[in-house]
Amino acid sequence: MARSRTDRRGPPRGEQRREALLVALDELLRDNGGRLEAVDIAEISRRAGLTRSAFYFYFENKAAAVGAALEDIYREVFAVNDILVGPGEPADRIERTIRGLVDFWDRHRYLYSAVLDARSASAAVREIWESERQAFIPSIAAMIDDERRAGRAPAGGDAATLADVLLLLNERLLERLTLGAELDRERYIESVVTVWLRSIYAPAEPTTARNRYDSAPSA
Repeated sequence: MARSRTDRRGPPRGEQRREALLVALDELLRDNGGRLEAVDIAEISRRAGLTRSAFYFYFENKAAAVGAALEDIYREVFAVNDILVGPGEPADRIERTIRGLVDFWDRHRYLYSAVLDARSASAAVREIWESERQAFIPSIAAMIDDERRAGRAPAGGDAATLADVLLLLNERLLERLTLGAELDRERYIESVVTVWLRSIYAPAEPTTARNRYDSAPSA
């Protein structure tokens, strides 16, 4: 049961211990450039002022702790999503959303790097990753459908599928920022914003790629 915001008591002891472990994990990831393999459970526990057994009381392994940390910070992404589905000009809303997403990555880049490692090793983390992304689809799909009904966006394919694809693009942007050595961030942001705008608001091509190929003059 969620605690009332007016409750003046401190958080329960178990909640404090769990939070201490996640804070220690975040600090150690920052110290080690986001490399999860460089972080030791004993060191997480020591920095949190707890024992290894306390760590295992809350988390099965390091990947599980990373997944828990990811769940805790995803409320920030939902706040960014509120910009996208809120009022305002489409270009402005979409750009503010993408920049807000990159700002989120800036604040948590080392955890995000660890999540990429944990996702490949842990089915539980992959499940968290997928369920969090799926949670954004209904509101974005509803926004696309509303824009189409209002005549601001042309008719098109299934809005939920389009929303899913665009969210995958956002994920790929953050992965490139995480793994890329020297990227021109502004160009990437501008390109992702352009893809979002054109995918939702640009009229569909009158012919398929196959038809264009068939109708092209031969050499």
